[in-house]
Amino acid sequence: MDINIFSQNDKFEKAKQQIKEVYLSDDRPWVLGYSGGKDSTTVTQLVFDALSELDPTQLHKKVYVISSDTLVETPLIISSITRTLGRIQDQALEQDLPIETHKVRPETDKTFWSSIIGKGYPSPRQKFRWCTDRMKIDPANRFIMDKVSKFGEVVMILGIRDNESSTRAGVMKSHTTEGKLLMRHSSLPNAYVYAPIRDFVLDDVWEYLLTYKSPWGDDNNELLKLYQDSNSECPLVVDQDVKESAGSCGNSRFGCWTCTVVTEDKALSGFINSGEEWLRPLLEFRNWLADIRDVREYRQKHRMNGQVYLTSNLENIDPDQCEKIPESELGDYIKKNNIDLAKVKELNLIVIDEEGNYKQLGLGPFTLNAREMILRRLLETQQKVRELHDPSLELISEEELKMIRKIWLNDGDWEDRVPKIVEELSGDSVDWEYNDRPLFEEEQITDLERLCQENNVSLSLMKKLISVERGYSGYKIRRGLHDDFEKILKQQYLHL
Repeated sequence: MDINIFSQNDKFEKAKQQIKEVYLSDDRPWVLGYSGGKDSTTVTQLVFDALSELDPTQLHKKVYVISSDTLVETPLIISSITRTLGRIQDQALEQDLPIETHKVRPETDKTFWSSIIGKGYPSPRQKFRWCTDRMKIDPANRFIMDKVSKFGEVVMILGIRDNESSTRAGVMKSHTTEGKLLMRHSSLPNAYVYAPIRDFVLDDVWEYLLTYKSPWGDDNNELLKLYQDSNSECPLVVDQDVKESAGSCGNSRFGCWTCTVVTEDKALSGFINSGEEWLRPLLEFRNWLADIRDVREYRQKHRMNGQVYLTSNLENIDPDQCEKIPESELGDYIKKNNIDLAKVKELNLIVIDEEGNYKQLGLGPFTLNAREMILRRLLETQQKVRELHDPSLELISEEELKMIRKIWLNDGDWEDRVPKIVEELSGDSVDWEYNDRPLFEEEQITDLERLCQENNVSLSLMKKLISVERGYSGYKIRRGLHDDFEKILKQQYLHL
């Protein structure tokens, strides 16, 4: 046998021996991050085998294997992860190992679709990557802190390697105490990080996976093929510093099929080129979502908190075709022309600041009409994929649809469009909440619009105030009602 293979086997055995020593060194439970990719599979396999070799009396603490399901994972990947978690759990039960598998998911009001279609968040980009915190870090951290509250301290087991990048190596080094195997978690108190394959290089990872049989019966050659069809995995992220060093997951990693942070989703394209043609509607939707992000007619002209801001970006606008006003007259202009900044498509307006610079109103969330357009396109995409591949496949959950409906109603959608859109485009049976029914009939809405116009009152403002009042209905003591009213009435766009 080649001497290099002896050397490699020795490295793998040393890693497994170290895992045993760290496991036996204290009573802190482990939370192992499994993403379905090569590094996390290597770590999970090493931990599983290490525990299998311990005496049953030494198996004194739990190992929680958690995987992050953002609800917009590439369907092929999440299916693979689900199958593997089931196999790990079954084999652990058979061998009486203290291993539990769990999926962590974002809260319903923080999912990708609740954020974009519900609240109007613009799709993520590198400088506004809101998705990682909401959909990956927060769910994992909730699980970790739940165990911290129960056990006092926990140890995170992660498949991170110094060799992955110089930035990642620097982050890991900054959290490492010399002579210690455990790193401090950058943000979670009483949580530590252990990286068993920290000194592995890429060749070590594949050498291990293709040499040592999966203890739960997976075929690691299939994992290799998955990489050949796309690229590497999107890691389970539980740390803000690691988030910044990890980069986005849509370029060279398979992660969320909706990722708009990167210019091109090479992973999804790779799967399609490898024969998974049914994924093409997802790629087309993802590309369309990226294209409409900065279309001005689809975006509100103030931020979610009501703040109005000016931008020097005059791309795709001809100043000669625009009306020009001084910045000091902006508020009067909006009031005089009864402009609703949450609905107006485009103002064709140039604002001249005190230095004489040309600017225009900056962009906020997607308008309600744009959100409806995105929901329709998503449901149409879901139908296409169902026809091509799986009639039960779900791109957006019933819980998310209910949350979007609730958000829209609070945002002034008194026509209650979500149930009608879902019925029209999917035919899915959804048990809509009776208490979320529309507040007014269509004739009443028309009357209210007319009264607001006659009295020069913002209809969207009136809708927000009524929605807030409605939320307090039925309570004998309505603490906070006036504070919520004041918060709305103090929004900047009302006082320009």
